[in-house]
This record gives sequence, structure tokens and C-alpha cells, in this order.
Amino acid sequence: MRVLVTGAAGFIGSHLVDRLLAEGAEVIGVDDLSSGAPGNLSGARSAGDGAFTFQQANVTTPAMSELIVATKPEVILHLAAQVDVRKSVADPVHDAMVNVIGTLNILKAATESGTRKVTFTSSGGCIYGEPEPSRLPVSEDQVYWPASVPESPYGVSKKVVLEYLRYFELGKGLDYTALALSNVYGPRQEPASEVGLEGQVVAIFSRRMLEGKSCTIYGDGEQTRDFVYVGDVVSAFVASLRQGSGELINIGSGSELSVNELHAKLSELTGNRLEADYSPARPGELRRIVIDPTKAAAVLGWKPSVGLEEGFEQTIESFRSN
Repeated sequence: MRVLVTGAAGFIGSHLVDRLLAEGAEVIGVDDLSSGAPGNLSGARSAGDGAFTFQQANVTTPAMSELIVATKPEVILHLAAQVDVRKSVADPVHDAMVNVIGTLNILKAATESGTRKVTFTSSGGCIYGEPEPSRLPVSEDQVYWPASVPESPYGVSKKVVLEYLRYFELGKGLDYTALALSNVYGPRQEPASEVGLEGQVVAIFSRRMLEGKSCTIYGDGEQTRDFVYVGDVVSAFVASLRQGSGELINIGSGSELSVNELHAKLSELTGNRLEADYSPARPGELRRIVIDPTKAAAVLGWKPSVGLEEGFEQTIESFRSN
């Protein structure tokens, strides 16, 4: 199978490329390298059997659509995105250009190239808005509830694309699966800065603790998130190659963990006993979110296999060794 992966040099994308190659796929990796790291693809590049090729391109450009038409991938796994909630609040136009227009560029080219399917990376942490406690864990059918209003332009962009996917399926015959990911963590997750993105909190805390530094918690630390290991997320993408047609599917643990609890667990595993510093909460971030992965088990045959303790240990060890 020929598979094109956007965001291939990123944290999740590079792990996905490695898995696809290990399972015998021909992989075309695409990344504009604005946040992805070429070193993440060193293993794929060294395979030496011609199964992997890389192209630097931005998803919003004609070069991206031309590449799809020229290479005619059977499936496109679309991970490239603007993922910073705070940046989306500051510049919603740029967020929409990358996440909406960039995706439309890919969907249009996919129909022109004869691509069978596109798997879109959505956000389980943003498309459902701020759920009432009685709605937790959030299931996929709640995305269209009147109360499910995203708290940020990033969440809006990820939700809007769901409608475009349905249009291209019904109007153009393009199959799709949308995977709504919770907070993904694991090796290769590199924070853009020590402030970092909310979704990078495991990497930020782990690295600072290993360096003997204290961590900053925004808000009171009682906000909760659903954490899932990158290897499990990759398995969901691989399952989507042949399953999950026309579905929005949550990919998460189904378990709620507060930032304070996360800090305490990572402190225990790293041996760093420094107290956290607290700063004001950041705009656009949710108070509580945990998603229901029941549908993933039924439709994809997917369940998370790496528990938090094991996943945190593997992540910390990878950072320690690097």
C-alpha cells in the first residue's frame, strides 16, 4: 500500500512512518519542517530499500496538491496542523489557513488523484467544547450537541473540517476516518519552548524535572486531561487504513488525570521533589475533558495497551537517554 503521511517529521507522524515501513507499506512523508525535526526520520531514511521518500512542502500550497496528484497514494494520513491553542486565539486566520484551507487542499487533490481514503487528525480535547460534568467521558455523538461549542479557533477549525469530510464522502466518493485524539505523549515529543503547548505537558514536565528544575502549572492544577501513549495512537492510525469508514472516532484512555496528579506522578518517577510554581490559567484551555474510547474498540478493534505508569516510564527513559 502506498501511504502519504503529512506532518511526517513530527512527534506522532515520525512514529507512524516507522510503523508503516515496518509493516511493509510504501511511505511518502511530507512536512514543511516548521515544527517537525528531520532527525525524527533518520530511521526511515536509513531503511535503504526505497520504501520511504520525503518531500518538504506546506499543506496549503500548490506543491502539496501537485505531489498528491503525481504520487497517487492509496491512503493519506493527514497529521500536519497548527496545534497551538494560544496561537489560534491570537491569529485565527492563520489557524484556519493551515487547518481548514490546508485540509481542503489535500481533500481536493485526493479526489483528483484517485486516493481511496483520507484519515484526518481531529482533537478530542477541543471539538467538544467545555463539557458539563454529566457528559464526561464525552462520546462522539456529542460533537453536534448545541452545548458543544469549541473554546478556541483551533477547536473550531478541527470541528469545521468534519463537515468537509462528510461533503467529500457524499459528493466526491472519498472515504474518510476522523480520529479525535486526546493528549498524546511519548518519546520524540519536543516542546517548542519551556512554556510549550498544553498538549506537551508530559514532555515539558519530564524534561524540566530531569534537569533539576521546577515546573510551572497554569491555573490551579485541578484541570483534567485524558493522556494516551503515542504507540497506541499510531496503532489507531494503522487500523484506520482499512476500517472506520465515514466515522469520527475518539482515541484516548477514557481516564481523567489532573495536572496536579500528573506533576506528582512524574515527580515520583524522576526523583525531582521540587514544588510546582503556579501561574494564571491560559485563555482557550478547558477545565475538564476526558473522551470515551468505546467506539474505537467496536469500529477499529482498538484499545489503549500502554498504561500511564508504563508510558510515563518509557517517555522519561527516552528523554534521559537523549
